[in-house]
Amino acid sequence: MKRATVYFEPDLHTALRLKSAETERSVSELVNEAVRIVFSEDAEDLAAIEARVGEPALSFEGFLQDLKDRGRI
Repeated sequence: MKRATVYFEPDLHTALRLKSAETERSVSELVNEAVRIVFSEDAEDLAAIEARVGEPALSFEGFLQDLKDRGRI
């Protein structure tokens, strides 16, 4: 394990300590789990982006023009 100093907003720190007491898990365990979840979500997002690399890009302006052309707006 590596040690790090992390500064929390007071309300977040209170919530974290209460969650720690309620779940009988350390603050470190809760923070590590939260970081793992965020990194896992990032990995999923990156995989989804990679899977769509070959798709054509459509600009917002192009999308609006397409809606106008089809009489949708």
